[in-house]
Amino acid sequence: VQLAESGGGLVQAGDSLRLSCAASGTVFRFDAMGWYRQAPGKQRELVARITSGGSTAYQDSVKGRFTIARDSAKNAVYLQMHSLTPDDTAVYYCKLREYSSRTGYLETWGQGTVVTVSS
Repeated sequence: VQLAESGGGLVQAGDSLRLSCAASGTVFRFDAMGWYRQAPGKQRELVARITSGGSTAYQDSVKGRFTIARDSAKNAVYLQMHSLTPDDTAVYYCKLREYSSRTGYLETWGQGTVVTVSS
């Protein structure tokens, strides 16, 4: 499986962006997909995730501003981001967690998309 993120860019504070992540190849049993981000000099952190059952979880700093959604038919996940601030500037990564009866849980990362928010 390969993941391809898109939708990043340079925006101003207060603007919105929508990130997309599409999985290509065979996904065994979807378990969860998530968006992570890594700002310069900081560790990678979870932003939002969605499970196979549709449950979602968000980092406190993005609650009420970001929404994660999934299109199961397309094996895609989206991150709608509103009211962006410079603190949201980071490389955003998509991660897929799937289950194979042969190999157990598998995790795949995308290559990342850059989001830059200017003040």
